[in-house]
Amino acid sequence: MSAPQGPTCRELVVQALSSVEHGYDLLAPKFDHTAYRTPAAVLDSVAGALRGLGPFDRGLDVCCGTGAGMGALRQVCRERITGVDFSAGMLAVARARTPEVPGAPHPDWVRADARALPFGPVFDLAVSFGAFGHFLPRERPGLFAQVHSALRPGGRFAFPIVAPARPGSRPYWSLLAFDTAMRVRNALWWPRFVMYYRTFRLAEVREELIRTGFEVELRALEELGRRADGSPRCRLVVATRPV
Repeated sequence: MSAPQGPTCRELVVQALSSVEHGYDLLAPKFDHTAYRTPAAVLDSVAGALRGLGPFDRGLDVCCGTGAGMGALRQVCRERITGVDFSAGMLAVARARTPEVPGAPHPDWVRADARALPFGPVFDLAVSFGAFGHFLPRERPGLFAQVHSALRPGGRFAFPIVAPARPGSRPYWSLLAFDTAMRVRNALWWPRFVMYYRTFRLAEVREELIRTGFEVELRALEELGRRADGSPRCRLVVATRPV
């Protein structure tokens, strides 16, 4: 689950019995040494796809965590990039690990809940990596509306989505077991720790984005390969706020 420098089993248990915010405050110093950090291959593939859609002036990383997605934004944005997260611990690590680079866009860090973004329509691009499992399905329309309101007309909201595990496969049963364990945990323990891997379904998400007012297209991230049936292992969802 994590590298030798990552959290111990006890630390992961303590995190899992905390709230989402406090859990990530605890995990932040070792987060980049866990399997939860978005892999570099995904970040690079998304950045490559976005280069074909840009350049952009101002970029926003929604639920930025320790700032992995800010590196992708730096490759495609010209002016400023902003990371927003509600965990103070994750933002502190992100600041420390994302120094200013001469000639690159200046990074800003904002502590806020993605369900109540403190921005007007000032961004040309918003991205998010690996955060949507922390939102219940009923919360997604509000989240998408917040991102929509932070984008300028013509702005894009882009995020990767991995193809679902094949029913009956080992990943399928692993994800099902994890989600079941989380539901039991949240039924028996407070505060809740919302993290579900099987609730973010592409067809539903696409319809919710459209209802929010986005125009949606899907792009295969070919560098990440294809499954045995020929379908992409990972797609980039590109939702555009109409002009």
